[in-house]
Amino acid sequence: MDVTSEQDKLVETTEDIKNGKDVQKGKYMTFKSGNEYYGLEIQYVIEIIQLQAITVIPETDDYIKGIINLRGKVIPVIDVRLRFKQESFEYNDRTCIIVINVKSTVVGLIVESIAEVVEIKEENILPPPKIGRTEKVQNKYVYGIGKVGDSVKLLLDPDKLLNDVELSVIEQVNELNDEEE
Repeated sequence: MDVTSEQDKLVETTEDIKNGKDVQKGKYMTFKSGNEYYGLEIQYVIEIIQLQAITVIPETDDYIKGIINLRGKVIPVIDVRLRFKQESFEYNDRTCIIVINVKSTVVGLIVESIAEVVEIKEENILPPPKIGRTEKVQNKYVYGIGKVGDSVKLLLDPDKLLNDVELSVIEQVNELNDEEE
């Protein structure tokens, strides 16, 4: 599925919200990272944009790729694969940035490709397995396993994707944005 059709779905969802419908409940933006599919609650997603020029910030963790200028706002971007300690991949025309808002902080997540927007009912969400949990770094970011048909999606907790180090980088970026206003 391409970025444009996913953006169209987000626009439809936004229109429904303006009309008072609670259409976000149980909806997840899914994307691919490595061999797995992950889901983010749609309420966190602001928009999906194509990959663009990234300005590198020196002396930050390797998964903090840098910052982008999105319509005059400076936004930090994080490579999800590197955040999960997966092998890096070469960006291509399917690579995009999911812009999310977590605790009033806007951050871009670089993902391999967008999959789809899916609805996952609460009864189809299981807690992540406890076995071998310490071995898989990405599991600390996963709050549930969503069953969608014959497949599963690892549901992410966006709050846990950002740690204190990233928050300090983000605060610096926010100060830059405040100065420009």
